[in-house]
Amino acid sequence: MTTPDFIRTIRASAGQQLLFLPGVSAIVFDDEGRVLLGRRADTGKWSIIGGIVEPGEQPAVTAVREVHEETGVECVAERVVLVQTLPRITYPNGDTCQFMDTTIRCRATGGEARVNDDESLEVGWFALDALPPLMEFALFRIKQAQSDEPTWFETTSEH
Repeated sequence: MTTPDFIRTIRASAGQQLLFLPGVSAIVFDDEGRVLLGRRADTGKWSIIGGIVEPGEQPAVTAVREVHEETGVECVAERVVLVQTLPRITYPNGDTCQFMDTTIRCRATGGEARVNDDESLEVGWFALDALPPLMEFALFRIKQAQSDEPTWFETTSEH
């Protein structure tokens, strides 16, 4: 994930202290019910598409923007799937972040899936019964996006 300029500015004065940041995960389905995934350049693993909400940007706009920037696919946001504070992350350079993830179900409307930036090694559509190996984080979000249940959120807190 490329670090947005506004975070670089904050880091210049905040150093490596914990930043609490809004993040978005986009679960994009096509008309055949396949899900869009990218193989991340930083880990080499397949995952769902996501990114950081820019100041003043709405999470649904972020989801649509990130999908297009990373994959070339155009989509519309349909609904919020879940909201969850994720565990703290310490990056190799020592920076610490914690993300509030809003996962949004999206429907593809155009474009062709391709590597569209330097964040992905591969991009592709996958049938739900033929997914590549994914972390539980991604599998849970895909499962929730398939569900007609209301928005999922945790009711416990860890500090």
